[in-house]
Amino acid sequence: MMKSLSTRIFAGLFMGLILGTIVQYFLADISFFSDSLVNFLSGIGSMFVNMIMMLVVPLVFVSIVCGVCELPDLRSFGRLGGKTFGFYIINTMIAISAALAVALIMQPGTGVDMSSKAQLAITATELPNLMTLLVNIVPNNPVKAFMEGNMLQVIFMALLLGGVIKSIGEPVASAVKGFQTANKIMMKLITVVMSLAPIGVFALMFKLGATLEADAFFNVAQYVILILVLLNLWLFVVYPFAVSMFTGISAKEFREKTREQVLFSLSTASSNATIPVTMRTLTEKLGVNRAVAGFGVPLGATMNMGGVSIYITIAIFFVANAFGTPFTVEQLPALIFSIFLLSVGAGGVPGGGMVMIGVLIHQTGLPIEAFAIVAAIDRIIDMFVTSSNVVGDTAVVTIVDKTEQKHQQEVVEP
Repeated sequence: MMKSLSTRIFAGLFMGLILGTIVQYFLADISFFSDSLVNFLSGIGSMFVNMIMMLVVPLVFVSIVCGVCELPDLRSFGRLGGKTFGFYIINTMIAISAALAVALIMQPGTGVDMSSKAQLAITATELPNLMTLLVNIVPNNPVKAFMEGNMLQVIFMALLLGGVIKSIGEPVASAVKGFQTANKIMMKLITVVMSLAPIGVFALMFKLGATLEADAFFNVAQYVILILVLLNLWLFVVYPFAVSMFTGISAKEFREKTREQVLFSLSTASSNATIPVTMRTLTEKLGVNRAVAGFGVPLGATMNMGGVSIYITIAIFFVANAFGTPFTVEQLPALIFSIFLLSVGAGGVPGGGMVMIGVLIHQTGLPIEAFAIVAAIDRIIDMFVTSSNVVGDTAVVTIVDKTEQKHQQEVVEP
């Protein structure tokens, strides 16, 4: 009997993909399998993701309020926020730089003819403006922010409320206790929902196996493999190595303790949906302080997009080369800045990277026909993009927590 949740999730992921593929290639003529069963399991998978997403906003809000209230003082919050934000920015820039170097050396898309691809409309056509992103952090309607799941606005409200409660102190101790109780309830809810993960993951992967167009994958195998190699390098080498350098956790131990998180994110392809699992991985498996995790994880799911950065960079070079319009050296600075803004603005939802690639295709003047092939194979790439993103969040928050522990020791010891 399999006792480990991560083992059961892996079994669900593997079996769902295999059985879905069998339905697509061997049972497609039988409507029960190709239609009724696929639709039924698709519904089960959607229900599971909805259950997870249902917990995300209240979990983020409550966790951050508790985290701020449990900090030694408000000055430590400024230090914690600055380090977390800085590490996330550095991670994204390193990912873009590495992907850019690989793209310039490998030149993906050279020799590929994409002129015959069908046109597909791109709805988003504007690069996110940095000032607009900053202004939109402050919500003008708190209820709307909660309803739409706008993470940056929810984070802002939670930080503001937590800071005010902390500044008042003892007179509102009951409010702190109330949020701490709510946080315990949310963590229990996560445990209950995660017990259903093997079934939900099986349903999600069954649909993927039954509907994924393998021809699209093989037609651009070089492009796909290049992205997947880079993403897995970041996932299994770069992040574990970084954690081993700055903390007492070995690379092997880090990979083992994030295994459940990786498998879950592969099936959902959503950083936001993986927030509860990331929180549990950090606090229960890696021993990270709840205050640090409560602040770092939601922020990371919104802006720490190392995987998306790699995806967007390789994809736009592939498209440019495939249409015979490679980027010049003069265009690279503006391109890098655009990729950075788009990575931060991608959001932690399935397909966020694909939408941003569409925006960049439009902004760089490339034919929108190029978007068709990107969209056709996005689902398989997006799985690994999400895993790279969420493990990056875990790595950064673990490192930040270690630096906070060292700082507190230095303060205590004369």
